[in-house]
Amino acid sequence: MTSPSAPRTPLWSATPPATGVPVRSSARAARAADSPWIRRWSGGAAPRFTLVCLPHAGGSAGFYRPWAALLPPEVELLAIQYPCREDRFEDPEAAGMEELVGAVADAVAPLLDRPYAVFGHSMGSAVGWELAHELTDRHIAAPCRLFASGRAAPGTAVTGQLHRQDDATLGAELTRLGGTSREVLDDPALRSMILRSVRHDYRIIETHQAVDRPPLSCPLHVLTGSTDPELGEARSRDRAGGWADLTTARTEVRVFPGDHFYLTPRRREVVATVLRRLDPSLTIGGASTWPSTP
Repeated sequence: MTSPSAPRTPLWSATPPATGVPVRSSARAARAADSPWIRRWSGGAAPRFTLVCLPHAGGSAGFYRPWAALLPPEVELLAIQYPCREDRFEDPEAAGMEELVGAVADAVAPLLDRPYAVFGHSMGSAVGWELAHELTDRHIAAPCRLFASGRAAPGTAVTGQLHRQDDATLGAELTRLGGTSREVLDDPALRSMILRSVRHDYRIIETHQAVDRPPLSCPLHVLTGSTDPELGEARSRDRAGGWADLTTARTEVRVFPGDHFYLTPRRREVVATVLRRLDPSLTIGGASTWPSTP
């Protein structure tokens, strides 16, 4: 892989960007924190890094809540809440990937006043890649690192038409991937709620047409489970599941024991990996208690 191209002027530099985009003020950041798209559970008084986390299809921001207890005060966690689930169950669906990413970018942009990284699992990895491009298109500094978990690169990942299938077929897909308990799928009310968000997300990812863009310039880290049916150990060896072609910087692959949801039982190892890549001086376990329930 070639060396990175010259970076854009970051918003956190001492000199204002040449484009005239101002450094985000704390007042604007406070308003953005009230966005329905963002959940914030960690970060000290003056964090050094921001970690934007994007969930899988059917997942919620709460998937990343346990990470908050493992992150040091130097890292602020911003977990993204897609519409059509939990407290956003009544919110309108996103028309497609472009609309979804645009809304996420609107929500997080005022908070990116320091170096930030993006972590996406499964569908979230594709959203994260699109988000990195959307932010740089808006003349906002690119992420310092992009973490892509559990899915091959956009344009190479295998997609289908599951969002058009009946509930039984969609439920079978969730069983194949794991991560959804049998008790939830057997409960009619819970099943209906889960499948609505899953169908919304599968429609977005299955209709997503990756646009041919210049590669990113940030390091890209691919994480996956050894037996993940979406991106297992063998496929991740092929140009890092296609991700190696999407950046001019270094691409790294880390395979953990486990299936598609390897990062639940391996949570501490995954968070430790992210922290080491952000800054080797960061250590896991910075918080001693769980954040309060919102």
